[in-house]
Amino acid sequence: MNCNCPVSQPGPTLASTCGGSAFMLFMGLLEVFIRSQCDLEDPCGRPESRIRLDPSYDFIVVGGGSAGAVVASRLSEIPHWNVLLVEAGLDEPTGTQVPSMFLNFFGSDIDWKYKTEPEEMACLGEVERRCSWPRGKVLGGTSVMNGMMYMRGSRRDYDSWAAFGNAGWGYQDVLPYFLKSEDNLQAHLMDPGYHGVGGYMTVTQFPYHPPLSHSILQAAREMGYQVRDLNGAYHTGFAIAQTTTRNGSRLSSSKAFLRPNKNRPNLHILLNSTVTKILVNESTKQAYGVQLFRGDTATMETILARNEIIVAGGAVNSPQILLLSGIGPSEELLKVGVPVVHNLPGVGRNLHNHVAFFLNFFINDTDTQALNWATAMEYLLFRDGLMSGTGISEVTGFAHSKFSNPNEDHPDLQFFFGGFLANCARTGQVGERSDMDNPNARRVINIIPAVLHPKSRGYLALRSANPFDPPRIIPRYLTHPDDVAALIDGIRFAIRLTEMPALKRYGFQLDTTPVPGCENFTFGCDAYWECAVRRNTGPENHQAGSCRMGPVGDPGACVDPELKVQGIDRLRVIDASVMPVVTSGNTNAPTVMIAEKGSDMIKERWFGRRSWQGWF
Repeated sequence: MNCNCPVSQPGPTLASTCGGSAFMLFMGLLEVFIRSQCDLEDPCGRPESRIRLDPSYDFIVVGGGSAGAVVASRLSEIPHWNVLLVEAGLDEPTGTQVPSMFLNFFGSDIDWKYKTEPEEMACLGEVERRCSWPRGKVLGGTSVMNGMMYMRGSRRDYDSWAAFGNAGWGYQDVLPYFLKSEDNLQAHLMDPGYHGVGGYMTVTQFPYHPPLSHSILQAAREMGYQVRDLNGAYHTGFAIAQTTTRNGSRLSSSKAFLRPNKNRPNLHILLNSTVTKILVNESTKQAYGVQLFRGDTATMETILARNEIIVAGGAVNSPQILLLSGIGPSEELLKVGVPVVHNLPGVGRNLHNHVAFFLNFFINDTDTQALNWATAMEYLLFRDGLMSGTGISEVTGFAHSKFSNPNEDHPDLQFFFGGFLANCARTGQVGERSDMDNPNARRVINIIPAVLHPKSRGYLALRSANPFDPPRIIPRYLTHPDDVAALIDGIRFAIRLTEMPALKRYGFQLDTTPVPGCENFTFGCDAYWECAVRRNTGPENHQAGSCRMGPVGDPGACVDPELKVQGIDRLRVIDASVMPVVTSGNTNAPTVMIAEKGSDMIKERWFGRRSWQGWF
């Protein structure tokens, strides 16, 4: 395919990531072939970064991730509004669009590579007790490197937001915004009335399903759980999840919302540029512009906003930008030498995340499927086969621990599955055997219980007044004993699942190798599992809550129910950081919903509902 399109940013090569071998030569050639096509599903359709900027815009969106790409796309629907989207990273590498490759980009150049501060009660087995927080530094944000699972959460999640005083955020209020984004290719198979078609975001299952995926679902049935649409009438049960993919390739928020509209003359995209400060008139408490640095230049630029600035940096970067702008707890700002513009104690507080534990099981699997020329060509020619999915990671389930009321459809445990424990002598891709040189080696499978309603809360603070210093991230995982108890119950559920007839035939055997540091406990007792989860803690990438939403006057809130920063006019935060409580499941779909709803709120303020709706 010949096309004169911008070359996508390379990111890590498979060969450079995982060492050399004949197989790595094959993977390197495959990667070159993929890149030579410009883009797997959208040749030459990539948006270009602006060289010349206007001195001012109607709206400036800070952060081009899961939320920011949506907001910029929706605001630029109004032809006479000029919109600038500023993203610190570059465009998504072509390789990220291959579902089986998603693990390769953790720790790469498109990852912020955040590490938490040393934890006191979790991640104790990690170097310096620091947990890793992969976050996407790329146009499309973490939607470029996540597992692509489309999961909305439970009805009660949103009804509880409304009950906290956030009018307009109940389940019936937000459901239309899920439908607005969605182009569900399997709507006829899902619960009627809960899915949309024709939106920007394609939602469907991966083309390829390993046989073990179906066996896991059967085991769940044998435990009494239904296999169902988990985004429909009920949220308890198991499923092969739907994903944000199109034709066997990842669909990031950038690819979904920005590429179809990249030629709008009123939409300007600036890549490889870092916003370091929101400018606020201290007398009127009104935001009016941003300061930014392009690339590695030492030259600061100021761009003005005539209407609003929307911060969409995610649960880490959004509070960091507010703090650098002098908006946050005054005592903390003064400690690092940032002048206080507005004392807002809630900025950076209420930070929380789902927390998990990886259980390893050996199985007697005779499946000989492997990544080779045949599977590669199957993907390149037909977008099918092993590389078109994430293996058994496509399966998920929602269940109640013994501490959760089974009569309420608000499960407190989510289960993930993995069959991708390849070591770095190979590619690290989903679906590869961990020991390809030994065909008699037993395959390792992960079952990963995660606590959906964590009670532990942490916070985020500035390390210094230098905007290029990473912030101090203090999650305080597992500081509430209820989180530990629920996680241990999830571990026991996972073990029971493997004892069901549908999985017994695979010879599931729990790896009883003690977690280092827990050898003095009897394996399998509660004390052992508590030691294990504290040492080998598995943080999910579902960070939320650090700029939480609350009613006007709520002393712990950062934004009001219209996502306006409390006390500052013409400044909003729109991303997962505004969640008062993280949703019960993967957070990408709720983040897109928040962006859709927030965009409409902006339109209502500046244009009037009836007027702007007439443009479509």
